[in-house]
Amino acid sequence: MATPKTTAAGAVTAAPDANLTITPQPTRAYLTASVDEATGEVTETSRFRYLAGHPRQIRFDAKAGQFNIGGITPLGNSLKFVPLAWRIFSDNILNMGRKTWAELFFVDAKGAVCAVLFHGYSVENLYRLIEPLFYDDLTLADVKVKISAEKKQTIKDEKTATYYIAQFSYTPADPAEVQALREFALDVPVWREETYTGLAEIKTSEGYTVPQAEEQPALLEAAEAAPAAAA
Repeated sequence: MATPKTTAAGAVTAAPDANLTITPQPTRAYLTASVDEATGEVTETSRFRYLAGHPRQIRFDAKAGQFNIGGITPLGNSLKFVPLAWRIFSDNILNMGRKTWAELFFVDAKGAVCAVLFHGYSVENLYRLIEPLFYDDLTLADVKVKISAEKKQTIKDEKTATYYIAQFSYTPADPAEVQALREFALDVPVWREETYTGLAEIKTSEGYTVPQAEEQPALLEAAEAAPAAAA
């Protein structure tokens, strides 16, 4: 048993308990810290799972108005998350020709880093969310975004066609979650290899980092030389 200590003023204080385990504080908000009781060594582990350049692919099926994982596992007609990183850009990706895209990265309920893509009217709707946030001195990283599938119909040749676009709204986000995501994006390159060409025209982005970005001039040079070689 630990022996109490007496101060100069005569007050009695308890001596430190040798068996008391002190939980260390992690150095970053997205980390958890643990102590090896035998060695006292502190180990930090990320709460987020991320294979660099290969986030979990979340797809928006604009025909059905549903989200899914990799085109297989259904997630319903809406998503809610605090964006980890994003970019709005123009590029020819996924063999779909040059379009304007919005690519958002987030962490799902299981801690997996995910990415979801939008184009067309959905990108315009995202801009409608970014604009008021900007004038309130906020970004997408400061709020919890809700993405909902909104049904649309067109009539052509007396036939009705149905499709869905993404609508965006937001609510306040937990400051602790915002801090953890922001620090993760500062420490780890957040990107998706499949959608990176090095030739994109970036309209706006935050938290998006490509580790081999220094290769972009070489990619541009190769793209410019290709037509000459073909001729």
